[in-house]
Amino acid sequence: MKKSESFFKKIEEPTVLFVSIFKWVVLATITGIIVGIATTIFLKLLTWSIYYSKSFKYYFFLLPVALFFSSFMIKYLAPEAEGHGTEKVIEAIHQRSGRIAPLVVPIKLFATIITLAIGGSAGKEGPCAQIGGGLSSIFATLLKLDNNDRKKLVICGISAGFASVFGTPIAGAIFGVEVLIVGGILYDVLLPSFIAGLMSYQISALFGISYFYHPLKFIHVFTEAFFLKVVLSGVFFGICSFILIEILHFGREISLKIDLFEPFRALIGGVIIVLFTFIFSTKYLGLGLDHIEAYLEGTGAGWYDFLLKSIFTSMTLNFGGSGGMITPVFFVGSSAGSFFARLIGEDISTFAAIGLVSLVAGAANTPIAASIMAVELFGAKIAPYAAVACVISFLMTGHRSIYPSQVLAMSKSASIHVDIGKEIEEAHAHFKPRRKSLIMLWLMTLRKLKKRREKAHGK
Repeated sequence: MKKSESFFKKIEEPTVLFVSIFKWVVLATITGIIVGIATTIFLKLLTWSIYYSKSFKYYFFLLPVALFFSSFMIKYLAPEAEGHGTEKVIEAIHQRSGRIAPLVVPIKLFATIITLAIGGSAGKEGPCAQIGGGLSSIFATLLKLDNNDRKKLVICGISAGFASVFGTPIAGAIFGVEVLIVGGILYDVLLPSFIAGLMSYQISALFGISYFYHPLKFIHVFTEAFFLKVVLSGVFFGICSFILIEILHFGREISLKIDLFEPFRALIGGVIIVLFTFIFSTKYLGLGLDHIEAYLEGTGAGWYDFLLKSIFTSMTLNFGGSGGMITPVFFVGSSAGSFFARLIGEDISTFAAIGLVSLVAGAANTPIAASIMAVELFGAKIAPYAAVACVISFLMTGHRSIYPSQVLAMSKSASIHVDIGKEIEEAHAHFKPRRKSLIMLWLMTLRKLKKRREKAHGK
């Protein structure tokens, strides 16, 4: 009797794990198929809408009206669909156990198409993540899953949406489990996220969605000098991430100070964007994919390109527009990389590619997903350089994000105190002196030099 009990005790754990794996393989596969079909519909409608609207020279004149209708629909039909989609899904997972109102899916789809087709500066991955998360939430409700399983399924929806919109199934899977918590990866959702991302990507590709791949023709031979330039680029891209996030926050503050009915506020924002377009260029409108391609092909960027794209995106999303953030981040990163390469006299394509993924790492706090994305988009040879720049950019950006609902699970420096366990928008970071630290040594050296100067001056 004891031997049989011991035997059953031994097989208990692997049996439970096998059943759990089987369950999540099935659920993730179905989720990936559903999200893949929905993403395909969205992307095809978006492509057709952009193509049609651009047949008119001054299509962007309708931006005030487009932002008005986008804001109006979201305000009265689905307030959860406001802004950039990924942020709202993160918020739903942390605050509502992944519950997303069903109406969010169609409203987000149409509001984003209206915004992007008429020239709003936003991305397409946020809506796909929110559509994926919304459909996953509906699926979880139909299956009567508990809160824990619902959250897992919604995370699978994020991964599937990201993978199918960019054609990066591995990076998409990692993004879904990395973006929720800064400094933590949800390993228990890793398998279903991989499966959902892979299935969604395959479904979208099957239905004719074409993806952006750009294997680099030139990769620098490793030298100490080149490696130092990569390190410096990581610092630069971290600063660019910092600036982008602050511009987004500043735009939000300005928008909230305009005490008007939200759709009227959107009208004002649309008018300002139209004026900016006449002052600067149509270059910063819409997705900007052609310009991203150009930077990756070696086109030089001005120092102001990444700043203006950040401003146009902040105006769009803070004044009633709907869309994602990652595609604008691609533009900001590739243009910043192009400018940096010209500054140091290096290959523009290489640093435009490194900049693209480094801005994703810094702005979204997802260095691992961004490093893997570099391999999926640009080839394996760039991986070591991209990974180094991505991690440095992630650290340099500090405790801020384009997704303020992310939860902090770490401090990026032992010399900085931050509220662990809180959402980024509620956490406050401040310098915490340590006796045995390089910063403290530097400060003490400065104090000694100051005292010596004062003594010399006194004499």
